[in-house]
Amino acid sequence: MASPREQEPLLRRTQLESTHSQNHMAMSTTVKNPEAVVSNNADDAVAKIDDDEARRIMRRIDWRIMPLLFLTYAFNFMDKTILSSASVFGLREDTHLEGSDYSWVSSVFYFGYFLWAYPTTLLVARLPVAKYLAVNTFFWGAVVALTAACSNYGGLITVRFFLGVAEATVSPALMFITSTWYTRDEIPTRTGIWFAGNSVGGIVSSLLAYGIGHITNSLSPWRWMFIILGVATFLLGIGLIVLLPDSISNAKFLTPRERQWVGDRIVIAGTGRTEKTTWKRNQVLECLRDPKTWLIWSIALLCQIPNGGTQNFANLVITSFGFTSLQSTLINIPYSVISIVAISGTGWLAGRFRSMNCILVGLIVIPPVVGSALIGSRDSIPHGVSLFGYFLLSTGPAGLPLLLSLVQSNYRGVTKKMTMTALLFIAYCTGNIVGPQLFISEEEPTYDTAFRAIMICYALVVCLVAILRFYLQLVNKRRQQEEGIQGSAGASGAVGGGKVINVADIHHVTEAVNEVQLRPEDYEDTTDWETFGFRYRL
Repeated sequence: MASPREQEPLLRRTQLESTHSQNHMAMSTTVKNPEAVVSNNADDAVAKIDDDEARRIMRRIDWRIMPLLFLTYAFNFMDKTILSSASVFGLREDTHLEGSDYSWVSSVFYFGYFLWAYPTTLLVARLPVAKYLAVNTFFWGAVVALTAACSNYGGLITVRFFLGVAEATVSPALMFITSTWYTRDEIPTRTGIWFAGNSVGGIVSSLLAYGIGHITNSLSPWRWMFIILGVATFLLGIGLIVLLPDSISNAKFLTPRERQWVGDRIVIAGTGRTEKTTWKRNQVLECLRDPKTWLIWSIALLCQIPNGGTQNFANLVITSFGFTSLQSTLINIPYSVISIVAISGTGWLAGRFRSMNCILVGLIVIPPVVGSALIGSRDSIPHGVSLFGYFLLSTGPAGLPLLLSLVQSNYRGVTKKMTMTALLFIAYCTGNIVGPQLFISEEEPTYDTAFRAIMICYALVVCLVAILRFYLQLVNKRRQQEEGIQGSAGASGAVGGGKVINVADIHHVTEAVNEVQLRPEDYEDTTDWETFGFRYRL
């Protein structure tokens, strides 16, 4: 057991040696408990881990967790958006779609998603998350493959609805896993990595569609697209159930000592432990009363209205520029490359700088405003300029992962966080239901209404994200005045009997885990409102 701890003076701060003004670990005790505790005994329950070993552990975690999340999100995007490629390879003709039928086939996916969004967030937090995700992936793969058997509008509507139900689990599960394993500073970068699977999936699906588009046998190319992706998704489920751990405590690729260290670093520098928690009504109500909930919800809705339309009508818009169906699939590749750079780049910046998240959301949607204006003016400009405008739309998808990062790192309390996750994806569904309906069939191929709406939505995002940042700054300042300490946007709040620990890199996270003796109350499931010293990332 741990030896007696030495006491520190009230509100004392100690700064370790550093070559950067931000790279320090500051500790301060609260007025409520002046007996902050520091461990100096090498024989503590968890033997100390040095920086080199810490980096090795984190590399092992990254190489085990991130590829699985990345692949899952890549398939999530491919299976959802292959409909756009299929639409120019005979799907509309073979299933006898007329008028707005295709728009509804696109939208009904999100009705299924909407229906299952909140129930699945509750299940993600209460069931073994890896096994639940794997079983869901088996169902998801089967639904994708069955799409190839559809021969009419009713069949397509049905399978697309159940595909929405299946994929509703993916994003909440990946968010839960990310906040389980990573600190507040690590969450934005890791989210950017697995979310970039969306755009990589876009490249792969475009190449796949281009190759399959050359098939000339009795089975239409679009049917082969769904068969191949459905089987591949089912195989992914096997990988998840074998390789992805349900939690830190049962991660067999780590030793018991390493598991304890990883768990403690999340309690100190993350948003708290996610294991063995229960549903709490008070956390649901707190989430609904929290002003930042509805600001983030509104921004997500406005980001997803453009996304819903452009995902499903991309190939139709490109062919309207004078390109063939096969060429339209290849033109989506540079679009996806730009999205990868935008998503991963902004994720890294949001993780590196704690006050950049909202600013990045505002900046990343400015190119789509310009792009939608250019496409809307296609009658008076060359097709090449319109195509350039289409490529400018590609940075828009980077807005959602930045919002996911804000939710993961700014919400404490498992029920509160998962409630916000459900609300976020309800906004996601609503936007994606509305988006395709703005692409009015009578306006084909220019879709003037749709591109005017995209421009307006992204312009409103810039305004709302500025309000969100101002609000978070105001709350941080108020809490700093009320609590009498600066607090930290890189730590989970007060731990170890009253310490608020500001950790700027892996060295200081490791040092904090080695030095601070956690107490039973540090493992409690408390919200950000209830946690002393918790500050919001901006």
